[in-house]
Amino acid sequence: MTTNHQIQLDTEHNWHAVSGEIPTPKPEELLIKVRASSVNPVDLKRRASTTTILGYDGYGTVQAVGATVTNFQPGDVVFYAGSTQIDGSFQHYQCVPAAICALAPSTISAAEIAGLPLVSLTAYELLFEKLGFTAEQNANRGKQLLIINGAGGVGSILSQLAKWAGFTVTATSSLTHFDWLKTNGVDHPLDYHSPSSLDNLASLPDNTFDAIAVLYDIESYLQEVARLIKPFGQVGTIVGNTHPLDLALLKPKSASFSFEYMFTKTDYQFQTTSQGAILQQIARLIDARILHPITTAHYIGLTVANLQMITDKLLTGHTTGKQGLVY
Repeated sequence: MTTNHQIQLDTEHNWHAVSGEIPTPKPEELLIKVRASSVNPVDLKRRASTTTILGYDGYGTVQAVGATVTNFQPGDVVFYAGSTQIDGSFQHYQCVPAAICALAPSTISAAEIAGLPLVSLTAYELLFEKLGFTAEQNANRGKQLLIINGAGGVGSILSQLAKWAGFTVTATSSLTHFDWLKTNGVDHPLDYHSPSSLDNLASLPDNTFDAIAVLYDIESYLQEVARLIKPFGQVGTIVGNTHPLDLALLKPKSASFSFEYMFTKTDYQFQTTSQGAILQQIARLIDARILHPITTAHYIGLTVANLQMITDKLLTGHTTGKQGLVY
């Protein structure tokens, strides 16, 4: 009988290869033979108090469908981000709720597809659901968006989505990543390493941006964000804070503040089908060559060594795009 090769993380933060049973899908789930995944910062943050299988991006082939599933069938090739409520994709066979899956793009590689789900959902929900802008081509012309940390996974997709939706996009990164930003649709790259440079936040006039997405260190940037946001503007972040945020800084401008956390919908069973629908839209935009993948490196084989190598790179905080893992 075929066994299920898995990579688990123990409470001491060590990876282990184990063999488990192939799971049986619940009525609302798909059994997927996973062909590729990628590693996200959340994998590092969710190192749990019990041994766990991580992995919050997946791409693979449907092997079986649960009794109530009607929109997928065995043989379908799907992609998904998964959920904190189920075992992750660092295994060869995984059961995933059908509601959060979508048919995969057909024009890019396995590693490229696997780098899309979590960051695409995060970027889409932040820009179009939390900040409230219109998810249509060129619907937001004349609007200005600032992205703090534009070269990472979420920033790389967010800038592409914003450009498609009509925004003029400004984003921060190191100078070495400016070409990457421009490839992803950024109109105005800013060097966050050069306080004396004209190309930094301090050089920008007050009330410049309709929306600001803070993808790194909200505590350090909040005062500058409050200066740069327009009256009645929208500020959103995907990062947590260690100390209380002084949101009173935003009050004089009546600016709104939002958190985006991609797992909220599946953690609380709130509008979960929207995530499958968002991924289907992402697949259409990829296959139409409107969006492009952001996987910058990939590794072959679901092994302890490969996962350790990728997580070590992520821990440096200086990766660009996504790191893929093909099984």
